[in-house]
Amino acid sequence: MQPVRTTGRLTDAEISAVLELAAAAERADGVYPLSEDVVLAVRHGGGTHLRTDAGYAFVGDESGELVVDPDHRRRGHGTALLRAAGTGPLTFWAHGDGAAARAFAEKAGFDRVRVLWQMRRSLDEDLPDSPLPAGVTLRHFRPGHDEEAWLAVNSRAFAHHPEQGRWTGRDLALREAEPWFDPAGFLLAVDIEDTLLGFHWTKIQNGLGEIYVLGVDPGGHRKGLGKALSVAGLQYLKQRGLTTASLYADESNTAAVGMYRRLGFRVHSTDVSYRTHAA
Repeated sequence: MQPVRTTGRLTDAEISAVLELAAAAERADGVYPLSEDVVLAVRHGGGTHLRTDAGYAFVGDESGELVVDPDHRRRGHGTALLRAAGTGPLTFWAHGDGAAARAFAEKAGFDRVRVLWQMRRSLDEDLPDSPLPAGVTLRHFRPGHDEEAWLAVNSRAFAHHPEQGRWTGRDLALREAEPWFDPAGFLLAVDIEDTLLGFHWTKIQNGLGEIYVLGVDPGGHRKGLGKALSVAGLQYLKQRGLTTASLYADESNTAAVGMYRRLGFRVHSTDVSYRTHAA
């Protein structure tokens, strides 16, 4: 096995190799091993990238992810990548909550600390009637105009979220440049003065509709706005011809999970965050 190679930005050839490795792992495991954030970092830079001849790991400010070629597992690649990541504390995500990932994490001294559910519901079923609060209207996101206001509300709405609340202008710009981005599906709830009160950013990719980011400004909260925004976005996805909607929610966020369950969502798959402490 070759030594671990470390870089802050991958070459074009390395980007292709990492994405091909992730695709091979998905074919073998039935779940894609890298999150959207990591794929963007692979393509555009950011964080630390670790590679062996058959493995890849990403280490960011908050967490990391790791994948090994299915044909080269149990040969020390994962262990070598973890060692190269540092002594800790380290946090790594495992997508799919598989037995192999659990065993590897336990052997490496990691504890299960966070669970992220992907939830889904059929859009063929009727959606509830949930009108917007009085004085609130919906409009679409306007690129080049709404970024600053959206980032401010997103930061307040997700102040205690370890990833979403720390989004910067670069994070938003990278997603605005993605092929799936469509401002028509980025719904903003505003008052009569066009002050942003909340938003429902939908995403359509690979035939699946998603509640991508849903947030309400805690300083301008209107009763029922979160549910109304949820339904408005789902109606938009349904009008676009989608038959299934998905979302991601922390298992521990009982308020959000409860609202989504009442809207007909059920758990479809599970991602798990593992953490170890410095030696």
